[in-house]
Amino acid sequence: MKVPGGRWIQHWDPEDEAFWEETGEKTANRNLLFSVLSEHIGFSVWTLWSVLVLFMGPEYGLTPADKFLLTSVVTLVGAVVRVPYTFAVAIFGGRNWTIISASLLLIPTTAAFVVMEPGTSYSTFLLVGLLAGIGGGNFASSMTNINAFFPLRKKGWALGLNAGGGNIGVPVIQLAALAIIGASGGPRVLLGIYIPLIVVAAVLSALFMDNIASVKNDTGAAKDAARDGHTWIMSFLYVGTFGSFIGYSFAFGQVLQSGFGRTPLQAAYLTFIGPLLGSLIRPVGGRLADRWGGARITLWNYVAMGAATAVLIVASMQKSLGMFVAAFVVLFVLSGLGNGSTFKMIPGIFQAKAAAQGLTGEAAASYGRRLSGASMGLIGAVGALGGVGINLAFRQSFLSYGSGTGAFVAFLAFYAVCFALTWAVYLRRPAVPAPGPVTATEENTQLSYARV
Repeated sequence: MKVPGGRWIQHWDPEDEAFWEETGEKTANRNLLFSVLSEHIGFSVWTLWSVLVLFMGPEYGLTPADKFLLTSVVTLVGAVVRVPYTFAVAIFGGRNWTIISASLLLIPTTAAFVVMEPGTSYSTFLLVGLLAGIGGGNFASSMTNINAFFPLRKKGWALGLNAGGGNIGVPVIQLAALAIIGASGGPRVLLGIYIPLIVVAAVLSALFMDNIASVKNDTGAAKDAARDGHTWIMSFLYVGTFGSFIGYSFAFGQVLQSGFGRTPLQAAYLTFIGPLLGSLIRPVGGRLADRWGGARITLWNYVAMGAATAVLIVASMQKSLGMFVAAFVVLFVLSGLGNGSTFKMIPGIFQAKAAAQGLTGEAAASYGRRLSGASMGLIGAVGALGGVGINLAFRQSFLSYGSGTGAFVAFLAFYAVCFALTWAVYLRRPAVPAPGPVTATEENTQLSYARV
């Protein structure tokens, strides 16, 4: 199955149940485990500055608007690099790129270790923040790689575990910061913990992961995915779920400090709860989507996100900290649930399109695997841009109104649009065809995606 010494799998057919039970499942789960580890640390590095800004008191000379801009820049870079990271799996192989991408995390952590002290210029902090953005790229390459290892019937759960295990890097680094702040430690202690962990992740990836030969040298798949309208529709929907998750993860602590007067330690006690629960529930969203259909779960999830946001608007206007934190945590949980359901939709959509084209068996599975894997990176990149929008919206809201209320009103309107788009494209009943022959184009427009 492999070229000796190269860890290249030459034959991989997870849709073949005999192959899956004999060798496929064990190999896929092993790669999933170490993919989660690398992606987990990547998320921690990406969201590093959401924690570091809590350490940056008056002696750093930064305003709340400065801090929101800093975290927006970090989020932006993390979104943009997801596109080349998606191509990298096809160019280098999934295992090989995991080793490289994990090793690259040493650059932003070491740079932050050097500059993290009062007196450093704001432009320097922005530059080092830009470097931290590369941690956001690990998600795209990891999801593209793991998508190729699992059969369609298990993709929701597997992708949910992979992404959820990565997402949980956000609350883990926030908990680590809480412990260090509570022990009167400085930000360099936190950075000193993560540098050796990065080395461990890279070494374990080299020892225990594999490349799939059929995935390599298929860079054209990304071009084909970019031409498909569903890639961009799902990107928009993913802005509402993952964009919310990562944007709120960066902003929650700053909103508590700026809007409710919490100290860094008081904010740190609360900020990790939402990202933790949102990360843990992501595989559940995938599992529910496997059973009921990702489109249905995503639709009603947007209804719930809108309701939670409405409560946040009331809590923000009344300055009710208890109501605000409770509603924010619920919104985090719903964003995680939606992350799992939206990503499960992607392979299902392309599998349905393969069937509509008359493809069956391995040909259909290969078509779906090829386009869904390529589209995941693009969707992940656009979705992460939602985090940029959230931080910029909070920045403008605090500058204009002195609170985050204006931003929450904008988020509520956006979730309403996401609800309408999900229903219109994926759940509205297809038109009943007129009597007579059905052309290929007409058959394609009558596809029902309700079970994706």
